[in-house]
Amino acid sequence: MEITAQDVAKLREITGVGLMACKKALIATNGDIDKACEYLREQGMSVAAKKASRIAAEGAVWSATSEDKHVGALVEVNCESDFVAKSDVFVKLCGNIAAAVVKSGKENPEELYKVKTAEGTIEELITTATSKTGEKISLRRATILSNPKGIEEAYIHMGGKMGTLVEIACEGLAADKVAQVVTMAHDVAMHVAAFQPTYVRKEDVPASAVEREREIIHQQLLNDEKNKNKPEAVLVKIAENKLGKFYEENCLLYQAFAKDPSIKVEQLVAQTAKAVGAKLEVVRFVKLVMGEGIEKRTDNLAEEVAKLAQK
Repeated sequence: MEITAQDVAKLREITGVGLMACKKALIATNGDIDKACEYLREQGMSVAAKKASRIAAEGAVWSATSEDKHVGALVEVNCESDFVAKSDVFVKLCGNIAAAVVKSGKENPEELYKVKTAEGTIEELITTATSKTGEKISLRRATILSNPKGIEEAYIHMGGKMGTLVEIACEGLAADKVAQVVTMAHDVAMHVAAFQPTYVRKEDVPASAVEREREIIHQQLLNDEKNKNKPEAVLVKIAENKLGKFYEENCLLYQAFAKDPSIKVEQLVAQTAKAVGAKLEVVRFVKLVMGEGIEKRTDNLAEEVAKLAQK
């Protein structure tokens, strides 16, 4: 019997077990879903199976970088409770997964489940952690930044509630100056977490977003009685000046630096470049917020009491 990707996905949804283990179970049971569930339990995966129906809406965002700092990764690993998210078992799992992502260069969770580590595949590590913690655990997403001539540095906020990763392009950077740039990159990553810019520089802002903001500002000016008798050309000029404020609020380089508001982020980069004698440029950044977009379970106490009363 042919085992389809849909069959494998269905068994994984039911059991919470990794894709490869699900495929193996289906092959062993000729595609029978019920027997495949039993097969997985027989293989010692019952704990993961029992937890599959639960919602893993807690967890952590974790990071790792390569030794040369040319590759960086953020991962989001989910569990059911904040208690488990802070446990040594879960924290170690997150670190192992993040390191494996950096080495593998893969971002797709389904592919990452097959990636091998020193302690087994990521799928096996998750199954083991699930057994130890008694909670459903899953790798939700991963993202990688890589630049053979740059530095990747991350910042993890509040023990994994948010993670940011910043890429700095370097030209003419001496090996003994790398640490200084890494420190600056870490500070910029922390700033991204604090101020959450949308873009690096104004050239990155889509023309449609700029035009929409320009229209909003113009309409605001028209609605203000003080501008009632001002010529259109004057209103256009005022709107363009106000557009500069939009860039300051949304673009990383023009924001006041979190650790020293007397300078902009672009000034911090320029100062560091001068200090290390190299050309530095913030290329891009990414941000992951733990649990973003996950529907959390809400328990209705009255309904639970009513169900108990009927038993």
